[in-house]
Amino acid sequence: MADFKPRIEISFLETFICSAFAACFAELCTVPLDTAKVRLQLQRKIPTGDGDNLPKYRGSIGTLTTIAREEGISGLWKGVIAGLHRQCIYGGLRIGLYEPVKTFLVGSDFIGDIPLYQKILAALLTGAIAIIVANPTDLVKVRLQSEGKLPAGVPRRYAGAVDAYFTIVKLEGVSALWTGLGPNIARNAIVNAAELASYDQIKETIMKIPFFRDSVLTHLLAGLAAGFFAVCIGSPIDVVKSRMMGDSTYRNTIDCFIKTMKTEGIMAFYKGFLPNFTRLGTWNVIMFLTLEQVKKVFLREVLYD
Repeated sequence: MADFKPRIEISFLETFICSAFAACFAELCTVPLDTAKVRLQLQRKIPTGDGDNLPKYRGSIGTLTTIAREEGISGLWKGVIAGLHRQCIYGGLRIGLYEPVKTFLVGSDFIGDIPLYQKILAALLTGAIAIIVANPTDLVKVRLQSEGKLPAGVPRRYAGAVDAYFTIVKLEGVSALWTGLGPNIARNAIVNAAELASYDQIKETIMKIPFFRDSVLTHLLAGLAAGFFAVCIGSPIDVVKSRMMGDSTYRNTIDCFIKTMKTEGIMAFYKGFLPNFTRLGTWNVIMFLTLEQVKKVFLREVLYD
């Protein structure tokens, strides 16, 4: 009689659906923090009469307060539709492809703990692939978020997310939807590696500690750590990406980096660090907690020889 062994399985399509749902839910909860981050990153030094610089936005709480006061509470959710478009495509692909790519790299017959460098490589690849597909949604999201309060009589560039896609194609061409693709690939591949590989590794490590198991507490701790690593590593690239997408005056990635460094110094690349960490830390916790719970609906035990 054959000796059948149980194995837990979930298909790519099911993982994609779970990932897209979890990413969209996390995005919906954290859009105000992301809007504050983008405004801080795009903010330039504004000279005043006495030679000092007077920034409009000060810190995450100050930025949120200023946006709410000048543009209303709805201003905090600018770009939410494009953000959901992005997470549905990008979130679904980068997370959905992670396990298949990881298995491909080590081989389907591999037994034991997968090496960290293989996890990092898998996450780098899936992050790059996903953002190549989702870049237009990212561009529209940044464009919508970057618009602050306009003077009376000055119309907004875009009426909404769908209008933004058509307007950009009409005025700038289809290729404009992939503006900032270079830094975006670098940023999302690196951040994806920092998030998924660190979450995977930390969760695996925590579960080896006595009394810890695959629980909500484990997911919470691993999610917070993943968010911290992602912000520390990805902030400089994130600033360049936001500036290139929000301001068409930069010729390319190198030009944006040099101009920012020359005019504002190295710390400009960590503008919005606190709101970015607050946002990514919260985002990762919500996303991974939701993902782990939703996947339970689709997980099934399969018997094999």
